[in-house]
Amino acid sequence: MSFETALTGLKAAASDLDVTGNNVANSQTTGFKGSRAEFADIFASSSLGVSKNAVGQGVRLANTSQQFTQGQFNFTGNSLDLAINGNGFFRVSDGGEMQYTRNGAFNLDKNGYIVDANGRRLTGNLADDDGQITGEQGELQVNIGNVAPQPSSELSLSANLDADAETPPVGTFAPDDPDSYNFSTSTTVYDSQGGAHLGTYYFVKTGDNTWDVQLSIEADGGPVTQNAASLTFANDGTLDTAGSTINTINATLGGGVEDLTIEQDLSALTQFGSPFEVKQLRQDGFPAGQFTGLGVESDGRIVARFTNGQTEALGQVALARFPSPSNLQQVGDTSWVETFQSGVPVFAAPGSSGTGSIEPGALEQSNVDLTEQLVQMITAQRNYQANSQMISTQNEVTQEILNIR
Repeated sequence: MSFETALTGLKAAASDLDVTGNNVANSQTTGFKGSRAEFADIFASSSLGVSKNAVGQGVRLANTSQQFTQGQFNFTGNSLDLAINGNGFFRVSDGGEMQYTRNGAFNLDKNGYIVDANGRRLTGNLADDDGQITGEQGELQVNIGNVAPQPSSELSLSANLDADAETPPVGTFAPDDPDSYNFSTSTTVYDSQGGAHLGTYYFVKTGDNTWDVQLSIEADGGPVTQNAASLTFANDGTLDTAGSTINTINATLGGGVEDLTIEQDLSALTQFGSPFEVKQLRQDGFPAGQFTGLGVESDGRIVARFTNGQTEALGQVALARFPSPSNLQQVGDTSWVETFQSGVPVFAAPGSSGTGSIEPGALEQSNVDLTEQLVQMITAQRNYQANSQMISTQNEVTQEILNIR
């Protein structure tokens, strides 16, 4: 009996060494989660149970439990390197088969899909043509083409007009005559093809608390100047919107582009007894832009950047959370698949629903503690030696029995 009991101890110690060896071998594997050998004793039993004086029959490997403790971060600076801080998993598609991983070392393939080193595609929440994140999930793909231009359609101005200003000495407004207006400020507006045109506001005081505003936009045939607004200010210097007229700008630019239609917001204009000051002059147009880079925000949104200063959301990384992650089935390449015991995953944006957050530009290192594993290796080795000694002792006992005359 002791031979078989000690043999189970040898097998258990060997299994412990195998688990420890696998942990040590993967101590530098990104996203690796160490395992722990768990053992249980063996008893001979019948339908009537175990007798009070029954002697155990050894030990067996009951489970190899995965330890999903947090690993340290290695900051790489690569925009598509992602580390999870918490309980979540990345979901990747391997030819349609869904797998889960903590290894966030991703890159772009030739078709613009975000893939790992094994070519598996990262999945998440898709974005529509306007860059809005939808609830639809699928494989995340990056459009690295140019972004189309957007013509200016809105123009917002916040400024103070000096209440102490005098009416201009020249009564007829002319953009090239500084004596015909009090103040001016300029910005760039864009046509339907992304062409830039200088737009200049001219402010002409016409009386107490009243102003005319002219807007001149450069065009192929020369500047196009229109009356932008006739303003009336209240006694406290704020704009009297009821007594003011703010026009929609309609400008024919020529050159084969569409006419420019701009809605103005001049409600933030004031007339105080202080120098002319432009606080903000903003318009919504932009030229065509070329793709320059990719970034991932802390909420998982994947954002493309373009040379015209614009950004566009291309999708959002969604993390998966399992009720029992230790029951996931390992399939290699630091990946797992769902099992009945693990439960059905819950998908959510990073930082919500207990999925954890992501750290862009970083990778999660293995959670294996080498010092702990080396101590465990020594312990398993001593256990193996002890069980070997038990077999030697039983052999000597047996030999003594054989020597009885």
